[in-house]
Amino acid sequence: MIQDGFMYISVLVALAALMVFIEKRFGKSKFFKFIPGIVLIYIGAALLQTFGAFESNESTEAAYSNVRWALLPAMLFLMLLKCDIRTVIKLGPRILGAFAVAVVSIAAGFVLVYAVLQSFYVEDTWKAFGALAGSWTGGSANMVALQSILDVPETIFGYALMMDTINYAVWVMFMFWLVPFADRFNKWTKADTSSFMNNLNVNTDNITADEQGARFEHILYLLGIGLLVSSLSNYFGGLLPEVGDVINGTTWTIIIASVLGLILALTPLSRIPGTFDISNVMLYIVVALIASHSDFSNIAQAPIYIISGFLIMGVHLVVMLLLGKLFKYDLFTLGIASLANIGGMASAPMLAAAYNKALIPVGVIMALMGSFLGTYFGMVIGKLLSLL
Repeated sequence: MIQDGFMYISVLVALAALMVFIEKRFGKSKFFKFIPGIVLIYIGAALLQTFGAFESNESTEAAYSNVRWALLPAMLFLMLLKCDIRTVIKLGPRILGAFAVAVVSIAAGFVLVYAVLQSFYVEDTWKAFGALAGSWTGGSANMVALQSILDVPETIFGYALMMDTINYAVWVMFMFWLVPFADRFNKWTKADTSSFMNNLNVNTDNITADEQGARFEHILYLLGIGLLVSSLSNYFGGLLPEVGDVINGTTWTIIIASVLGLILALTPLSRIPGTFDISNVMLYIVVALIASHSDFSNIAQAPIYIISGFLIMGVHLVVMLLLGKLFKYDLFTLGIASLANIGGMASAPMLAAAYNKALIPVGVIMALMGSFLGTYFGMVIGKLLSLL
């Protein structure tokens, strides 16, 4: 049994590294198409906790709290350094409108499904759904942030992560399956795509910077400013007043770090390569920390949550189809708007490339929009569900 805080952290980081190694080594296998490395990290850390590998004492709890709250705001800040609001505006009203409808339809799905099936869920499921709503608007980083904001019990958070993996995997396959039917779909909606490529004018300098590769100085720059922003966000977040049940010191910390990321994305800092890599390292460590406070004692409840995920996506699908038919949207715009929410940065650009490689920036920018909005969207959904 591990009792020392430093040993506890080192084991979790080593576990995350091992799972990433396995994923990279065997990433072409069918297994990793459905179960990504971040889920294996959660499962591995939760199993260690379930079988009593970690002892909850002053040393391990202090290590858990200190490392988590050093990395979480820094992670969100670094991810948002690529979200230049100027490139978002250039997407145009139709694409932004499709993205907005995708967000609203996902919200409607969560509210409807929770209202109908809440008697089947364990207590505090609304918190887990709020966290998942953040992920299905922005990505896993938003879900991790909301786990702290909404104080989601670690065990229930595991259900949300399973939904985020299984339901997401099916949805991604469905979106790619639709690509060959784009012409038929566009004919059905009477969409006009002739001028779309000509009107697309997006500056992607700050997005593609990461492709250049990060050097020693870049890593140090990003770590330095990321951790400084984290410490300042924690300090000032603790000074601000609580507002209701959702806006507390944790919420203020996340808001401060997110807004600073959005502001500094307009500066030369956004062109420093390596932000996604470093923020992903932080994300994997934070997920391992959260999982180390979980176990699988209530795993029998999982099926109802998976079913709920498909029902939420069903509501989302119906709304998006209605949008396409009523306003003559093409399949690419609807698909990217959907996957930029539910899939985020991991899959939206790939779907865009499946249509045309010139459209990859659209997928990237829409995913970045979700990264910024996801945390706040999840807070709103959590509040709505708590009232039901």
